[in-house]
Amino acid sequence: MTKSFERIALPSPSPGTSRMLNLHRYGAPGARPKAYLQAALHADEWPGLLVLHHLIGRLDEARDDVAGEIVVVPYANPVGLAQQLNGRLVGRYEFDGGGNFNRGFPDLSEAAGEMVEGKLGDDAEANVALIREALAKAAAELPREGELQALRAALLDNSVDADMVLDLHCDGEALVHTYAATAHRELAVELGADIASSVVLLEEDSGGSPFDEANAGPWLKLAKRFAAAPVPAACFATTVELRGGAEVHDHLAEADAANLFRFLQRRGVIAGDPGPAPEPLCQPTPLEGVDVLSAPGAGIVAYRKHLGDAVERGEVVAELVDPAAEDPAQARIPIVSRTSGLLFARMADKLARPGAKICKVAGPEKLAHRKPGHLLEA
Repeated sequence: MTKSFERIALPSPSPGTSRMLNLHRYGAPGARPKAYLQAALHADEWPGLLVLHHLIGRLDEARDDVAGEIVVVPYANPVGLAQQLNGRLVGRYEFDGGGNFNRGFPDLSEAAGEMVEGKLGDDAEANVALIREALAKAAAELPREGELQALRAALLDNSVDADMVLDLHCDGEALVHTYAATAHRELAVELGADIASSVVLLEEDSGGSPFDEANAGPWLKLAKRFAAAPVPAACFATTVELRGGAEVHDHLAEADAANLFRFLQRRGVIAGDPGPAPEPLCQPTPLEGVDVLSAPGAGIVAYRKHLGDAVERGEVVAELVDPAAEDPAQARIPIVSRTSGLLFARMADKLARPGAKICKVAGPEKLAHRKPGHLLEA
């Protein structure tokens, strides 16, 4: 099988400047299954950059074994990667007012639905082919007037017809964890086992239109719209959180790349024996079962629990220390978990502003205070 390399130029934001995406393509175009992988859509989240560097090296060596099609985008956000402020990269939000780089992706389900109206039949595979063609056409027709629009359109151009989409991110400080649609529970468990994910979070409707939902969501919406026809959830799209932002090390990245390679083998994208499937480290839990603990004021966060610790409901996870307090004995405010579960992520900065989300505990039951469709924002 062949490999090709492509550069996609984005519209110039100002005279004399330009940015571009790099794409590594393996296998025959249109071959199945198709896998799409990208890193650093949030441009200040870097572990995935090193992981895909190692994965590309593995794929280069195994290019003759690619049975399907693989597209790797080693950096998904050249716009954010250029956003330096006082010597610090600030790549989560677009400086020009476009908001969070991983929110607001176009929903292609309506446009694709209009294209396939009256054309779907009793053959699920034929329906999948029709819908993929419609989604690709809808993505090709997206507006591309500015850098951000063009960036989102280019990413969807290359991902929306994939069987699986892996979007590599990281948290502040965290264990490996993943997000996926409830409809893809089995695949999420399989991937989670292969990459040693400590938490697998399932969602009905994450909200916010992130990249993974822009790929998986249309299939779920079209299945409801055309309930009389078999419409499988044909795109497994997941956000993979590769620990914390400081965990950028060759030994971790090499292991993560090997794990992703084995997953692609297990799914038939790459020929060869991936070996026995590892035992999952966890059972999936609902996204709405995550308690996101917030700082009740400004101060220093002193954690009482560590990543990977089991937490009981009502237990103190951290204390907020007010350095301005007159009496040190009165300077600490306890921060208590509202669920029993696993402490799997926390903020890297220890100086918190009021309302800052300081850590996350994954519990098995949906929480009454969580609002569906708001990701982990509420």
